[in-house]
Amino acid sequence: MGSEWVESQLGDHCEILSAKRIFASDYVDNGIPFYRSKEIIEKAAGQNVSNQLFISEERFFDIKNKFGAPKNGDLLISAVGQRAGIPYHVSNDGDFYFKDGNLIWFRNFKESLFSNFLSYLLQSRLGQNKLEAIMIGSAQKALTIIGLKGVSFNIPSLPEQKAIAHVLGALDDRIELNRRMNETLESMAQALFKSWFVDFDPVIDNALAGGKEIPAELCEKAQARAALGDKRRPLPEEIRTLFPDEFTYSDELGWIPKGWVVSSVGKEFDVTMGQSPPGTTYNDNGEGIAFFQGRTDFGFRYPSNRIYCTAPKRFANKGDTLISVRAPVGDVNMAHIDCCIGRGVSAARHKSGSRSFTYYSMLEFRENFNKFEAEGTVFGSINQKDFKALLQLKNDKKLLEVFEVQAGALDGKIEQNSLAILNLTKLRDTLLPKLLSGELRIRDAEKMVEELAL
Repeated sequence: MGSEWVESQLGDHCEILSAKRIFASDYVDNGIPFYRSKEIIEKAAGQNVSNQLFISEERFFDIKNKFGAPKNGDLLISAVGQRAGIPYHVSNDGDFYFKDGNLIWFRNFKESLFSNFLSYLLQSRLGQNKLEAIMIGSAQKALTIIGLKGVSFNIPSLPEQKAIAHVLGALDDRIELNRRMNETLESMAQALFKSWFVDFDPVIDNALAGGKEIPAELCEKAQARAALGDKRRPLPEEIRTLFPDEFTYSDELGWIPKGWVVSSVGKEFDVTMGQSPPGTTYNDNGEGIAFFQGRTDFGFRYPSNRIYCTAPKRFANKGDTLISVRAPVGDVNMAHIDCCIGRGVSAARHKSGSRSFTYYSMLEFRENFNKFEAEGTVFGSINQKDFKALLQLKNDKKLLEVFEVQAGALDGKIEQNSLAILNLTKLRDTLLPKLLSGELRIRDAEKMVEELAL
């Protein structure tokens, strides 16, 4: 370790505090974003906030003017529960506020500590071990302001802190770029699915072209399509003819394309409900097969391998769509490897084998899943019978093949980007402890980052 590394307590370098109390009665439909630990953990992972809450601008600015609010360069850390100790570096977030008790706030950093460096330090194994050591409680672990102020680390000079943060930040920037590309690609594929299988745009276009009658309930949608004029890109003839040019009425789903049949998830998809093996068969050292239990494991598109199991009960194959069926219901991921699934997860694949059609179909069921989430007395869940009973249109096999080619090309790019994210993350996590301990020189780390880019 270099001679300029000096041991000191975090409380010597910055102010550590919490927020002012916000009550549920302060929530409004729109306004200033309000984050609990769950949302900050999602943001720290580069994910979109799943449940956006707001407080009024009046309430926010009253607090901000009197006590301050998080700004660029500040740090928040989750303080309660199994996921206590996850840091989030505030950067280009705009105005927001956060829940007291759930999160602890680092601000007003002195020139002796670079906040971005501290974020990486707290993410490291060394940082996590030190945080674990000061947590209070057994059933519900928690970090305290007093405890965090007293945590000591060996801190290098400010220029070295900034250099280390720059190397690691360059990797994070590339990870974030790939994440954003994936979000765009998924939005494109989801829009295609919705156009073809939810809004029935090609059927409406065919009906307009053929002068066929449009049902009254669909006239507004048809007028919107017609108003697009030349901007409405016609499908290639070989794809356009796969769609009918008329609608028929069904009691279950209303107007649907003629020739399409109302069916169910159970008839159209192979569904496997998860079953949890004994807890004694779990491990985190890679022994056995990857085991996914639900939302805790889910990320953007693919889950993360946190736990393995040596006595699996129920399996999912690579490419299967994974659906959270307990607390909460309806989160969707895709298995990137063969794996086993616990009772909080179901696996599905369309009987045609179409991976992309399955994935976007399950995303479209979110509104249905939300009903089961809301019905839970303690927490929501959906059982096998109710899941398989969800209504699903039976589509032409050739049409599904065409969709799989088009959406599958986008999904293939998502898979490539996700692999790049994995490799970048592995390099960052390899460099992190070595840079923070002084074992690896910054120049050597920069060279490794450059080589990965080639």
